Amino acid sequence: MKKLLFFLSFCFASQSILAQGCCSGGSASPIAGGTSQGVLNEKQVEIATNFQYLSSNKFYAQDRDTTPMFRRLYSDYAYFRLAYGLSSKLTISLESGYYINRTVIWPEKNITRTSGIADIIIFPRYQVYYKCSEKKKTEFTLGLGYKIPIGSHDDSTIFYTDPTSGKNYYQTAPPTVQLTNGANDFIFYSFFFNSYLKKNFRVFANSIYVHKGWNSLGQKFGDYASISVFFGKTIFKRLGLTAQIKGEWVGRMKTDKLIDMVAYYNVYPASTGNRKVFIVPQISYSYKNLTVYALSEIPLYQYLNGSQVGSQYQFTSGISYKFSLKKKDIEK
Repeated sequence: MKKLLFFLSFCFASQSILAQGCCSGGSASPIAGGTSQGVLNEKQVEIATNFQYLSSNKFYAQDRDTTPMFRRLYSDYAYFRLAYGLSSKLTISLESGYYINRTVIWPEKNITRTSGIADIIIFPRYQVYYKCSEKKKTEFTLGLGYKIPIGSHDDSTIFYTDPTSGKNYYQTAPPTVQLTNGANDFIFYSFFFNSYLKKNFRVFANSIYVHKGWNSLGQKFGDYASISVFFGKTIFKRLGLTAQIKGEWVGRMKTDKLIDMVAYYNVYPASTGNRKVFIVPQISYSYKNLTVYALSEIPLYQYLNGSQVGSQYQFTSGISYKFSLKKKDIEK
């Protein structure tokens, strides 16, 4: 079950797509739930993927309900990871995500929809401390990731068609439906794991800080920080139950003072940034080197600057498979 808990330990690092405002939008964290945060064994390989569905039509002004500015925001997102243990202490992974669709339904049922690859992340992790006895296992891991934008951050949509000439006029779509924030970001990560072996019980935690860069439109989305505590128990040998409590913070967007963000890009900098608390129940099943899991993020508290779309429904399911390239392990 330890494999699964590592696999789930980024689950919110799950991508908070709703984190930067009702018409500002933008992803809080580029990492989707399910990335494995402990290190792998030397020459061990992990192949993993998960699917995330997100939907919301709830709007908030600070922590109060407010008038909706569009009918619904939803997305279907697939995430992929390939990780390799360079040594018993150092693991590196290559990760990416693909939006099957990212959609806003406006009043009068007008729809803005995009799809495509989002970002690529290079993510090395190093095990700083490890101790194991018959009763207890303790680990501490640090990570430093680098995100490279691949998808479009300046895609445009038709906002007016001249009835006489038939000419279309375009406007840059809001970040809410862009595939990426268009910036190179640094990801700082820590992971602490404590397992009570005889009781099949685990307590562990992680923290994430994403330092956002500037994109070509003169936008710097707010930095993202989260901290999570997990409590896990194995029952019936293969079934894992985990409860996660997560707090997250997103800073306000910074913009080029010479550019009118509202007129050109549908961005309201005052309506960016938030503070949220979630509870995340998770269930999993493990068989040999294969793990499948499902989880749902349930918001307990939300405080959003200005007027923004909030978190409402988010479901993630995934699968992970690990195998070794060591000759002795292959022969076994």
